[in-house]
Amino acid sequence: MEYLKSGQIHTALVEGYSSEGYGVVRLDGAVVFVPRAVRGERIDLRIARVMKTHALGELVKVHTPSPERALPDCPYYGKCGGCDFRHLSYTEELRAKRQRVQDALTRIGGSDIQVDEILGAKNPEHYRNKCQYPIGSHGEIGFFQARTHQVVPVDRCLLQPEVCDRTAHAVGGWMKRYKIPAYDEAAGKGLIRHVYVRTNRRGESLCCVIANGRRVPREAELAALVLAAAPKTVGVVLNVNTKRGNVILGDQYRTLWGQNFLMDTLCGLEFKLSVPSFYQVNRDQAEVLYGKALEFAALTGIETALDLYCGAGTITLCLAGRAKRAIGAEIVPAAIRDAEENAARNGVGNAEFFCGDAADTATMLEAQGLRPDVITVDPPRKGLAPEVIASAAAMEPKRIVYVSCDPGTLGRDVKRFAGLGYRAVRAAAVDMFPGTRHVETVVLLSQQKPDDPIEIDLDLDELDATAAETKATYEEIKAYVWEKHNMKVSSLYISQVKRKCGLEIGQNYNLSKSENPKVPKCPAKKEAAIMDALKHFQMI
Repeated sequence: MEYLKSGQIHTALVEGYSSEGYGVVRLDGAVVFVPRAVRGERIDLRIARVMKTHALGELVKVHTPSPERALPDCPYYGKCGGCDFRHLSYTEELRAKRQRVQDALTRIGGSDIQVDEILGAKNPEHYRNKCQYPIGSHGEIGFFQARTHQVVPVDRCLLQPEVCDRTAHAVGGWMKRYKIPAYDEAAGKGLIRHVYVRTNRRGESLCCVIANGRRVPREAELAALVLAAAPKTVGVVLNVNTKRGNVILGDQYRTLWGQNFLMDTLCGLEFKLSVPSFYQVNRDQAEVLYGKALEFAALTGIETALDLYCGAGTITLCLAGRAKRAIGAEIVPAAIRDAEENAARNGVGNAEFFCGDAADTATMLEAQGLRPDVITVDPPRKGLAPEVIASAAAMEPKRIVYVSCDPGTLGRDVKRFAGLGYRAVRAAAVDMFPGTRHVETVVLLSQQKPDDPIEIDLDLDELDATAAETKATYEEIKAYVWEKHNMKVSSLYISQVKRKCGLEIGQNYNLSKSENPKVPKCPAKKEAAIMDALKHFQMI
């Protein structure tokens, strides 16, 4: 990295995308991330900042634009930090997201599974049913600039329904008319911090104003202005958050007008949603996501299913429709109350809910002897705590279905589960957040019993071999197969094919210590790919 200096201009090929949606280029082995660069383009870039492991660049010139490059259709793109991919075609955006998931599972998770084709959205715009608008210290309403808490004023967002934008700006009009001060994050003073809006399929909305105080002036006028802007508003709620920091919602709520909840339908079920209840922000894609989770769960009606991080009970109630018994756990009391009401409202009698930390609840249920057939988890972006993973594995479910909103923490947790006997066997990506770098993933983890076949990855490159057979190492063969056939192969499979071809493989010092290890046979497709590699390297 020493030779890279800020201000230098280089010409390079964009190889792919980073986890944040930046184009990735390599300069003599050094990795440079370039915003708005498109895979396959040759570009001129200016080095903006050099760090220990990588550098940040600025796009200066595109020599030949990629056919996947799109003209950004939002005037705030590049200023607002909400969207990452509006310079890409939707096809290319989906390809980048699928590759992000695949890289995380392979490189971080150590898994050899291939991600199913990503399930894209039919409607990639105006899909959010929950909208959160920060308010700047001077009363501006919009969204944070990337990596800052500087609010970019936004009149109309392409990701949000129009009713949400109208509601937010009605609150802004109320503040301006009655000179109600915005919260100043740096000083910790002022009153109005955020505007939060939920919407449902019927076009109804619930407005929540987050304030640095227990009361706000002109509450009746606030409700009237919100209703004038959004006539289908069902309630206006005040949330009290007097703590400094980045957490949006406080713990206290007070209804200023109407009701403090919103009803919505998902997967044929009706749900009551209070302000803090977790609910997927893209309703249509949530149904796709949950459908895939249910497919992986493979319930037949006789099982017990445990759902950790259940929110308002969406996944739990879906599981209850196919299982004998469903149990949900969530740390937010209001969400659990909603979940219980949702179960009763939908006539679901085989679901029960626990309020508490996921780790504590899992430990408690495990200590009580619960042995669910299936466990589902849908944790926040930080993923699962090690103790949650340990308790889930200790309950010995046949299958664990992991729903994740962050590929990085998913890969980490998949690796941890593997150490406890649960191997990833299927993965599917779902584009829940079009226009952004975020992507949802569903992974099926299957319990590996002692008598199950074990794929042993042998380090055979260090073994003695004849000169004729060292034309390519095992790693070179793996790399060739991956690049040409998009397929991962193990050293064990390579050794089987080499032996079939009469090639020496050396003595194996890393076999299982069990008396009768079950060794899987190389599948036909992988055998053909390995044979191709051996021919390529002139070994046969």
